[in-house]
Amino acid sequence: MDIEADDLAQSAFGARPDRWPLPPAATPAELWHRAVAAGGQGRYASAFADLETLVRVAAGGPFASLAHSTHASFLRQLGDHDAARPWDGRAWALADGHPEAAADALVGLAADALGTGRFELSADLLHRAAQITADAAPRIPVRLAWVSAELAMFTGDGTAAVRHARRAVDLAGAIGSARHAVKSEVVLAAALCSRGDVEACRQVADAALDAAQALALIPLTWALACLLADVGSAALTPSAVTALRDRSAATVRVGGGVWSVR
Repeated sequence: MDIEADDLAQSAFGARPDRWPLPPAATPAELWHRAVAAGGQGRYASAFADLETLVRVAAGGPFASLAHSTHASFLRQLGDHDAARPWDGRAWALADGHPEAAADALVGLAADALGTGRFELSADLLHRAAQITADAAPRIPVRLAWVSAELAMFTGDGTAAVRHARRAVDLAGAIGSARHAVKSEVVLAAALCSRGDVEACRQVADAALDAAQALALIPLTWALACLLADVGSAALTPSAVTALRDRSAATVRVGGGVWSVR
């Protein structure tokens, strides 16, 4: 792998999610990594443009599928699970048995179902995804644990939510992805809150907020500021938290993200 390709992989799934500007992409893998990295920073216009190019050049197959499921994940980050569902559906249709692409699509569909209140369908899709994660990329079990934790939160099982979230933290720590590590802490903080452990939630969220800001992970910074606006921060005043939340949301808009009005 050349230096620029390695830079893109490290920005997407490694230790440097804060790198910007990103080097140009020449291959389908590089386009995907570039889009993932840009989306993690809230640079959605750049990310969507790379995904659109990837769909054109991949000509079907796993990278076309991953382009669709990644597009869906960005729509969910912006709050629109209904809009994400068709993208995940196309990702599933294009996966053609490829373990990573198929599992990504199934986990995405489970998240879409969860976000629209179809909890039994979400659980079924997570079960199907779990059956193929052994052959998928190491990041897939982390995503599976995130959505499993979120489903438990939505269905009132805070203890299960914390268990799944802690599994995500452990798995993310083993794969070396800074972005996955921070997102797992976000999920853990929310799970602790759902179980009523507000002080533990606050501690986890404050630490994760520091990491998210240091790594320029603007969407995760926004999510943590939203959570801390509700439970309070031990490190920041309420006005500082709300200012950070609003500033992060504005940065996403400047980067081409359109927040859902749902």
